Amino acid sequence: MNKKIYQNQRVAVFLDVQNLYYSARDTFNRKVDFEKILDKIVSGRVLIRAIAYLVKLHGVDQKAFIHTLKQIGYQVREKEPKMFRRFDESGNIWTTVKADWDMGIAMDTISMAEKIDVAVLISGDGDFRDLVRYLQAKGVKVEVAAFKQTAARELVEVSDEFIDLSSFGEDIFL
Repeated sequence: MNKKIYQNQRVAVFLDVQNLYYSARDTFNRKVDFEKILDKIVSGRVLIRAIAYLVKLHGVDQKAFIHTLKQIGYQVREKEPKMFRRFDESGNIWTTVKADWDMGIAMDTISMAEKIDVAVLISGDGDFRDLVRYLQAKGVKVEVAAFKQTAARELVEVSDEFIDLSSFGEDIFL
């Protein structure tokens, strides 16, 4: 990471919790320390808002985790997953669970674009490529923070700055 830090930059952080959680779990078999990540990403700049987008998991009590995120300084937004059932040609029922925050993250970043200098998207989801381009056209610098191993190439390439979270070493893991 070789970005130039300006202490007066107004920064908003948009954390795709599931994307980061599963990237860390599947790649490193570890859990991330969301507080240390926020601190390293903001790097002493002016934090306007940090929002964590979380999908509610059925049968999992996430109250303590949500409380921790709020204590760290994240505004937590939760979403219920949607279940879709369909039948295949043999009459078998297939259930698909759809639960992502792509549209919510996009709406929040767009609505804050005039109030910030830098949007930090903590996600490696390539679906955000067009959002990054839109924010850049509005004059917002977009930093993408993710693990290089799991970040979509098209997202890394379009960002103004890519922050490889694994470059922080052991410090960001629990």
